[in-house]
Amino acid sequence: MYKLIAFDAYGTLFDVYSMGELAEELFPGNGQTFALMWRDRQIEYTRLVTMSDPSSGGSKYYLPFWELTVRSLRYVCKRMHLNLTPDYEKRLMDQYAKLTGFKDSLSVLKAIKAKGISTAILSNGSREMLATVVDSNGLTNYLDRVVTVEDIRLFKTAPQAYELLLKAFPVTKEEVLFVSSNAWDALAAKWFGFDVFWVNRLEHPFEEISELPNYEGNSLSKVLEII
Repeated sequence: MYKLIAFDAYGTLFDVYSMGELAEELFPGNGQTFALMWRDRQIEYTRLVTMSDPSSGGSKYYLPFWELTVRSLRYVCKRMHLNLTPDYEKRLMDQYAKLTGFKDSLSVLKAIKAKGISTAILSNGSREMLATVVDSNGLTNYLDRVVTVEDIRLFKTAPQAYELLLKAFPVTKEEVLFVSSNAWDALAAKWFGFDVFWVNRLEHPFEEISELPNYEGNSLSKVLEII
């Protein structure tokens, strides 16, 4: 049915909210709130960059995802009145570089490859940071391509970001299944024309401004039931 199954990276294959454990160690009593605010600010910065200059040559305000991650970290610490020492910043960013994959990420990619279906990541992440996190989780051999928005200097949810998959693989929109745990990402991919699987681990409601995703499940493993 599908020739390509493409995955979002952060939050879908790799657990961004696991950063809360280290944050709790560094900032006792603030770990969970800190992790949520950091993630939200990170995504907000990508939207500001893209929406403020969505030109075909890329946004003049573009900064690599790694840099936006650092800057959102600094902002949140100021907002929460937390003392972000140089050592704390390094520890947090070092851990972010090697986020832990969800327990079924590797097994799902292996199973898809065993069926002869192409696999990819489509991510806001920069090329270097994606290479690091993919390698540290042992996923390299089970991904045909790691596609990054770095080449177009526009972040998701810009349509040009999803179009990168059609340029990287000889497939049509109808032959792609896009998998994301981020509802905003699943929504935009659906609007672009992909079939979408929303990994709804927290059992949240879907966004109210779009039709429902084609598929929904509480883990990556549910993707295998479709194919």
